[in-house]
Amino acid sequence: MTDRYEGAFFGRRKGKPLSPKRSALMENELPRLGLDLTAPPPDDLATLFTVPVREVWLEVGFGGGEHLLHRARENPDIGFIGVEPFIGSMAKTVSAIVDEGIENIRLHDDDAVDVLDWLPEASLDLAYQLYPDPWPKKRHWKRRFVNAANLDRYARVLKPGTEFRFASDIDTYVDWTLRHCHDHASFEWTAECADDWRRPWAGWPGTRYEAKALREGRVPRYLTFRRARTT
Repeated sequence: MTDRYEGAFFGRRKGKPLSPKRSALMENELPRLGLDLTAPPPDDLATLFTVPVREVWLEVGFGGGEHLLHRARENPDIGFIGVEPFIGSMAKTVSAIVDEGIENIRLHDDDAVDVLDWLPEASLDLAYQLYPDPWPKKRHWKRRFVNAANLDRYARVLKPGTEFRFASDIDTYVDWTLRHCHDHASFEWTAECADDWRRPWAGWPGTRYEAKALREGRVPRYLTFRRARTT
């Protein structure tokens, strides 16, 4: 798939300068932990990891890494692919992975589209997109990552019957995602009652973005979509 979304890459990648320690980790450890998108993807994504894993999950835009690291710690038999272009967040996560010796995470520090296009068909067991940049101004909505082309990408790499999970505290992005997934033949919203989208998923650790939203009076929503077995 070659179509790029309007905002193939927007926003800043750099914030405050990294400490010498984190700069060294990014230089020396990220190449080991990162995906090599110049090589063909393996037929079995489990071979990306140095420990045995029974499933592979993807988190697009992991921010501070709280959720990614928590899930990897509590599920040592799951392989995680985390995508985050912001250098400060990536350095923080790489530091935690190295300090704790976590072996079931692989990383990509650029556009998630490249990862989705690289992954084999029906190779993922779960995909998350948590508190993505909402682009709240209407003229910028075309930059939102959730759109028909990227849902095609998610649909291609998710195994039938697995889930795409989305969380946001921005009502317009929640409505946007519901509409786009409703209009996409490969996704079915699983909610049966209000609590299904008001409450986070089991084992939810929270994120700093969620904490900020709650402090500022915004209400998070948690959407779960099932990858349809037939389209």
